[in-house]
Amino acid sequence: MNPEITALDKKIMKHLQDNIPSSIHPYKDIADDVGISEEEVIAKIKLYKDKKWIRRFGATLRHQKAGFSANGMGVWKVPNPADRQPMGEIMASFREVSHCYERPSYEDWQYNLFTMIHGQSKEECEEVARRISEKTGIKEYTMLYSSREFKKSSMRYFP
Repeated sequence: MNPEITALDKKIMKHLQDNIPSSIHPYKDIADDVGISEEEVIAKIKLYKDKKWIRRFGATLRHQKAGFSANGMGVWKVPNPADRQPMGEIMASFREVSHCYERPSYEDWQYNLFTMIHGQSKEECEEVARRISEKTGIKEYTMLYSSREFKKSSMRYFP
């Protein structure tokens, strides 16, 4: 255990490793529970990322429970690293895209931007990808589809 991690940090991280409150002000709910302000909770989360105590913080969409019967991972080849951030922002602006992120490419796998596209059918997901391609000008992409959904869970460090 890192000696810098305080009892307060553990309390906050305990909230973050579970589903955060489903409310208008989830950080305030956490703050009220641990006895600090909402602003302090947000500052702590930023600190945890800066210190690399947490790698990422994001939502998990359970697409079937949200009413989507199809989802596809659009993988995009964007050769120029300077283009990836602006292209990713355009991709993420599509309402059917739940998340977009960059990953390293390799000699035998040159895709480096990934978008999770949700729809009512495989064809609908592919139509969204076509529109993304049209808007970004990126022509080298493919769609990957999962054959089943695995349990999505976060690491649990503080039970």
